[in-house]
Amino acid sequence: MRISVPKEIMNNESRVALTPTEVRTLVTDGHELFVESGAGVGASFPDEEYVEAGATIVDSADETWAKAELLLKVKEPLESEYQYLRSDLTVFTYLHLAADRPLTEALTESKTTSIAYETVTDRRGTLPLLTPMSQVAGRLAVIEGSHHLLSTQGGRGLLVSGIPGTQPARVVVIGGGQVGASAVAMAHGLRAEVTVLDVDPHVLQRFDDQYAGGVRTLISDPSTLDKELEEADLVIGAVLIPGAAAPKLVREETVKKMKEGAVLVDVAIDQGGCFENSRKTSHDEPTFKVHDTLFYCVANMPGAVANTSARALASATLPYIRAVANDNLDAAIERFPGLRSGVMTRGGKLVSEPVRQAFDWKD
Repeated sequence: MRISVPKEIMNNESRVALTPTEVRTLVTDGHELFVESGAGVGASFPDEEYVEAGATIVDSADETWAKAELLLKVKEPLESEYQYLRSDLTVFTYLHLAADRPLTEALTESKTTSIAYETVTDRRGTLPLLTPMSQVAGRLAVIEGSHHLLSTQGGRGLLVSGIPGTQPARVVVIGGGQVGASAVAMAHGLRAEVTVLDVDPHVLQRFDDQYAGGVRTLISDPSTLDKELEEADLVIGAVLIPGAAAPKLVREETVKKMKEGAVLVDVAIDQGGCFENSRKTSHDEPTFKVHDTLFYCVANMPGAVANTSARALASATLPYIRAVANDNLDAAIERFPGLRSGVMTRGGKLVSEPVRQAFDWKD
């Protein structure tokens, strides 16, 4: 099979879908690998390493897309890339279609087969291709939030850990999944005062056991959430409904009552965001003010640590890529049944039920 890896074009997106290690494996399997020149440079993988692994370097995005039967990306195709979509192409990437109707329409109209990393499941019902980036994003959310709490960034001027004689920052994590767990681990490691909210008592029990009571655990409901946010210095929105739009849990009227200079990081922004006032931002301009607070809503947060992210993502996706490339999508689904939930569009149809519901989609 002809497999292509284009250079990402989203703002400051330096990740790459395959590292030279995975390219070597796929070449050994007998596939032709085409990598756009410079695709891995931002992640510290120069073209020469791909050549040594057996790939062919191509000079343009046009050629990279044109050569592909299977195209591997990190982020969803942007509007300027819609022209490359076609009926004999399979695109495997993060798609987040429930927050992007124009892309959904472009994929169905072109009859492109698309598979979303973020909704593929495994035998345990977990999300193996989303988990690595969730772990990166959860840790980065605290790092970026801590940075923007600095006075120089417009924040409250707090050192998250505090020092002896001062109070550490109050960090509130909404959601106890992979993103939330990683955020809690990072914030707790920085000696912040951490509270995690979730609707599932069993999730909260896990945090209580893990941190021996060192992390506050609360059932999430509107009243409790509002009260906690009024006292928070840093809020991490870590809510996920796989494949569907994120629920708007933090209301503007609550934000109005928050501390001046508090920072809110919406990790759910790829799925539309879980704060009422969220809108996508970029690494170039990551924050905006909402009343007296700062919102951080970068949609490709893991792109800031491209080498770590690319290695983690490529190692997780490789078994599924090999299954699709070595035979065909249906055979791959038979081998990995959870791959079926990753299929978003096929044959001009939108097949993902959560996305259909998000758009009230009618064929």
